Amino acid sequence: MGGKTETSKIAEKKEKKEKTSAVDKKTEKTTAVKKTAAKTSVKAKKPVAGIDENGTFRAWDNAKTKAKPKKTEEKTPAKRGISAEQTAKALAAAKAIDPSLKTKGKKLAAYDDSQIKHLDALEHIRLRSGMYIGRLGDGSNQNDGIYVLLKEVIDNSIDEFIVGFGNRIDIQIVENRVKVRDYGRGIPLGKVVECVSQINTGAKYNDDVFQFSVGMNGVGTKAVNALSSYFKVIAIRDGYATEAVFERGKLVAEKNTVKLSKPAKNGTYFEFVPDEEIFGKYSFNMEFVEKRLWNYAYLNTGLTINFNGQVFTSQNGLLDLLQKELEADTIYPIGSYTGAHLQFAFTHTNAYGENYFSFVNGQFTSDGGTHLSAFKEGFIKGVNEFFQENYKSEDIREGITAAVLVKVKDPIFESQTKNKLGNTDIRQWIVSEVQSGLDDWLHKNPKAAEMLQKKIEANEKLRTELSAVKKEAKEAAKKVSIRIPKLDDCRFHLEDGTKGENSMIFITEGNSASGVMTHSRDANSQAIFSLRGKPENMYGKKQTDIYKNDELFQLMRALGIENSVEDLRYSKIVIATDADNDGFHIRNLVLTFFLGYFEELVTSGRVWILETPLFRVRTKKENIYCYSEDERDKAQKKLGKNCETSRFKGLGEINPSEFRQFIDPQTMHLTPVEVSQLKVIPQLLAFYMGKNTPERRSFIEQHLLSNAEIDV
Repeated sequence: MGGKTETSKIAEKKEKKEKTSAVDKKTEKTTAVKKTAAKTSVKAKKPVAGIDENGTFRAWDNAKTKAKPKKTEEKTPAKRGISAEQTAKALAAAKAIDPSLKTKGKKLAAYDDSQIKHLDALEHIRLRSGMYIGRLGDGSNQNDGIYVLLKEVIDNSIDEFIVGFGNRIDIQIVENRVKVRDYGRGIPLGKVVECVSQINTGAKYNDDVFQFSVGMNGVGTKAVNALSSYFKVIAIRDGYATEAVFERGKLVAEKNTVKLSKPAKNGTYFEFVPDEEIFGKYSFNMEFVEKRLWNYAYLNTGLTINFNGQVFTSQNGLLDLLQKELEADTIYPIGSYTGAHLQFAFTHTNAYGENYFSFVNGQFTSDGGTHLSAFKEGFIKGVNEFFQENYKSEDIREGITAAVLVKVKDPIFESQTKNKLGNTDIRQWIVSEVQSGLDDWLHKNPKAAEMLQKKIEANEKLRTELSAVKKEAKEAAKKVSIRIPKLDDCRFHLEDGTKGENSMIFITEGNSASGVMTHSRDANSQAIFSLRGKPENMYGKKQTDIYKNDELFQLMRALGIENSVEDLRYSKIVIATDADNDGFHIRNLVLTFFLGYFEELVTSGRVWILETPLFRVRTKKENIYCYSEDERDKAQKKLGKNCETSRFKGLGEINPSEFRQFIDPQTMHLTPVEVSQLKVIPQLLAFYMGKNTPERRSFIEQHLLSNAEIDV
């Protein structure tokens, strides 16, 4: 029993042999796998980053793998369009037109005490006129500087009227010479020269004398004096007068106080001629002047303005303003309220959008401000309180036209041009008084209140219908592209504050024009939107139809106005079409779209026309770009008979480097799209864009051009 039997020894040997055989087979299998892997390793894919060929994760030593560089055959360099020599010449030519090169070579002076300069106030006004009167211009825009000069002088007369002195102003403009005579108290005789020539001098700082003045900065007439080639002032008080004459702000003649030989009413006389050294060639547009004078009359009931033989006066103030703007195109009679320091008038029309005329102490504030936003808030609260409803603000305000005037003791404007009021302490007062004044008027005019409610409910129904259409349009646009097709956007927009205040979008036709502009623009502030061709004539269509039109919806998206005009992304909308019949037609179709559905964009001064040169007259030494046939003829005469004249018909024909100057904010020609009165918009659209009528057919026949008259 102690030793192993023969049988057990045989069994043990057999088991040992089987184990050895199994190990050998396993070893052979492993070796075979390794050999196979070695053979196929050349064909294996690049290992995953961080994992080696055996499947081991190596986070640090093998986190990144690099593919072996492939051997590439040397290729012959592709032929280029221009040679290096031509490139160098082109670069030199580009540098040659750098405006800064005009001062190249001028030796930099030593920076010492002698280089510190002091400008007196009048010199500063002439050097930096934009700080005081905004833009210069040639009189073709109602905001040009020459109208600001006129306004500054008239404002002094209005300030006298506001405090109860002088209810008449005589104004004359003949051959750019302006004469203004008021019948107020007159400038104190011993301070006449100082009041018109020394900055920060005047009585407007003294609220015992002027409580609701427009001009509170002590600059007005001083700027007029500095920017005029001739300036005369005469003050008359109690039978005595003082006179002073200036040229470009410098006193050239003075008559000390003298007793008048004939009786004359107290007051002040101004006479001036805007300086062509500052403004260049200019002329007063009498339509712009008359519109300003009507505003003065509406805002100062009882005041009479005599201008070149025409009388401007108003007995009902803002009510007269809206009646003249709208005539009978209103849903209910114009409502109005007059308080001690607040006045407003309002109504609704069937037009889309909102229109407001806002004023502070008689000053038109084109950009609104605290008083306008407070009026809107008070109006909404007043309507909801009267009807005991909770209507949305957009339903109440859709189609409204209103005018509001506030008198503020210490107005804070955002600039010398006084386009926007910044006082914040007046908001609650205006909201409360507008709310109460509106509630009172609605109680006294129940039929008008009923019509207003019907208008609001119709707006509500339209908004609901429009909301569904907008949703469909947005979903369809998302399926096409996340970005807006045909839009080359800029970097800064209106919501970016001062960086976006000069932003603009050019609406062009076709790829050739947009391509040229894209290569010429300033990408920080200039965007390009390209139309496919002629957009649909939207006159007479429902508002929902513009959202069903893909191209116009994309344009709305580009502008940011698909939900609200208040979301506008650009300071200026510039229509840039070719100077041919098709281009003019496209321009009219785009204007029909804006005037029909986004009227306030036009009335607020957002829409412009880009004027591009029609001709280029040149010699080897000089290029002259001409915007009219008259300019072309003068250029040809100047450059002589050997000059070459080219006619530009399409924007795409102009070289990008050449085109850059035509959209440079400092040199481009822009014409504002302006409306003299709101009532003319439906008339214009119906005549030009509506159904054919005998009147339009007659107009076309009378204005047809012969082949000889058409410039080809």
